[in-house]
Parts: sequence; structure tokens; C-alpha cells
Amino acid sequence: MILVGGENLIDFIQDPPDGGHPAYRAVPGGAPFNVAKATARQDCDVGYLTPFSSDTLGQLLQADLMAEDRVEKLHAGSDLPTSLAVVSLTDGQAHYQFYRQGTAERDVTAEALRTAVPGAARGIFVGSLAITDGSDAAAWTTLYTELHHKGLFTALDPNIRAAFILDRPGYLARLDRLLGETDLLKLSDEDIAWLAPGEDPRQAARDIAARTPAGLVVLTLGGAGAMAISNGAEVTVPVHPVADLKDTVGAGDTFMGTLLAQSARADRLSGDALRAMSLDEVLGLLTLAAKAAAINCGRTGCNPPDLGDLGLT
Repeated sequence: MILVGGENLIDFIQDPPDGGHPAYRAVPGGAPFNVAKATARQDCDVGYLTPFSSDTLGQLLQADLMAEDRVEKLHAGSDLPTSLAVVSLTDGQAHYQFYRQGTAERDVTAEALRTAVPGAARGIFVGSLAITDGSDAAAWTTLYTELHHKGLFTALDPNIRAAFILDRPGYLARLDRLLGETDLLKLSDEDIAWLAPGEDPRQAARDIAARTPAGLVVLTLGGAGAMAISNGAEVTVPVHPVADLKDTVGAGDTFMGTLLAQSARADRLSGDALRAMSLDEVLGLLTLAAKAAAINCGRTGCNPPDLGDLGLT
């Protein structure tokens, strides 16, 4: 089982104007929530560690992930409200505003998370808003570090939301700690723009790869495709074509979920196992992740492909 930790929330996604005003649909979301969905759809056992709210929206989130995608709920619920995100679209590109003060997905402690970890766990993924700030970020960092020291596979996608980072030095210190415990790292060009302003994204990714023991470092570059760094060597793939772009909601999460699921299917859930991959294997993994993200972009909201969609059944 791969554990997933981090925010769940309701995305209010913009639809075409209705009567001159934007219309918004309520859609289950949150980057780690989406990663759990994308990973599980590729027939990988997934346990979700973050609590859901007991309110109506929280019940919607829980039903969506637990029933449709067969993800196992591992944490007790919370009576705090559900976090919200407003997703506005410009030429299909998503722009986010978040509302998550005093909400259920932040109602975690290191001890409660530690208790929720099942014996079947083989790895853990965390990222995005969950590691941004506050006591919840400290709790996730503690758990991630502890599980890595116990021999579990660790995967990280910072998925940086700059508007929520009020203490840049504190965030960078936390990120450095996480990088030091990571087996699989995914970054985006948007992450690099915040971490290393003005630098070439590829060179910045190389510099970060030199600071982490990760067996595989992946950089997504939007319309320019993606690259991976393994054992000091690099491979790149172009962006996979999308016949009918709906939106990019969940594209990066689908990419990450595919990296996790396919690493599990290939029995590569360790830093050493990832380093042992040939460059052709890395190229195949990246190509499949890009294809999965493109399929998701041809659908509304985060709706990742399953193995059949990817031609793997």
C-alpha cells in the first residue's frame, strides 16, 4: 500500500458564463487527494491519511475517493469544515484561490498520523499545501521523516502555492529536510520559478537533484514536456498531444500518480530500485506519465485514466 498525505478540498471550477456571470461547479479535489485517485485508478493499493470533514462537502469528498476509486480511509474524521478552492480558467489554464483556515484537512498531529499508518504500508507521498506552514506541515514532515528512516519509500511533490508561503526561510528549511528523506521527487517549472527565480529550470532541477538522495528526479515543463534525472544522466519527453483540451486541473497530480503506480507495478519502490532503472525504462515511465496527464486534460476537472485508458490491460 502507498500512503498519501495532504489536503482534500472542494474545487469550485469555472464553467462558461451563465447569464453574463461565471458559473462554478463543485468538484472534489486537492493535489494529494487527486494523486491518491490517479494512483488507485492504476490498480495500486492506496491509503489516504488525511481526515475528512463530517460536513456535507466532506462526505462528498470521502464518498468520491473511497467508493469510486477504492482508496482506503485511514484517519478518523473531523468536525471542522471542508477546505475550499476557487479555480478560474484562462485559455484552459487553471488559477487557484484557497480557503483553508481552521479546516478538517489541517486537523492532524504527528501522533494521530503515526497511529493511522497500517502495517501494509510500503511508501508515502506528501506535498502541496500540506507542507506549506503551520502545525500540520510540521506533523507531515515528522511522519515522512520517520517512515523513511523505517525503510518506507518516500515521494514528494512540493507543488508550491506561493500565495500561502508567508515565511520563505521557514518553508525552504522544511523543504530541505524533506528533500533529504526523499526517494522520488517531482518538480514543475512553476516550482522552480519560485525556488530559483530567473534560473534555467533544467539547471535548477540538476542543482536540486544534487541535494537529495532521490533515485529519480522529474521536472515537468508544461508545453515543453518533461525531463528526468537519474544517476546524473537525463532523459526528456515531449508533451503528449491533447486532441480536445478541456482544462489542466489535476494534470500534474495525474503525472505524479502515474509515477507512483507504475513504480509500484514494476517493484521500484526504493531509491536504489529507481537508480537501477535503465534510461530506456525511465523514458518509458515518463512517456506513460505524460500520456496519462494528457488524457486527464481531455476531460473536465481531475479525472485520471485507468490502466485500460493507458493501454496496459
